[in-house]
Amino acid sequence: MSKTLKTAAIVGAVAASFAATGVHAMDKEKCFGVSLAGENDCAAGPGTTCAGSSKVDYQGNAWTLVDAGTCADIELPAMADGTARMGSLEALERDLPST
Repeated sequence: MSKTLKTAAIVGAVAASFAATGVHAMDKEKCFGVSLAGENDCAAGPGTTCAGSSKVDYQGNAWTLVDAGTCADIELPAMADGTARMGSLEALERDLPST
């Protein structure tokens, strides 16, 4: 295999991986309040760093990437008072850790 052909194959593989990643990223959205403690993707409120920094299950100000259009459909256990718990495309004021 010639050096030019090898280079072309590598460039093609890299370009294909970038194209696949770009399409995949467009199919995801941030969903707040659906992750378990320590399993969020980012934004876990003041005093936290980022990924994996949520302190409580379903923390309202911590988000996880989910398939676009599915955030509100994720089944979650009800809150202690029986109120339904749902994911949101914006940060929530529920299930925040005590300071």
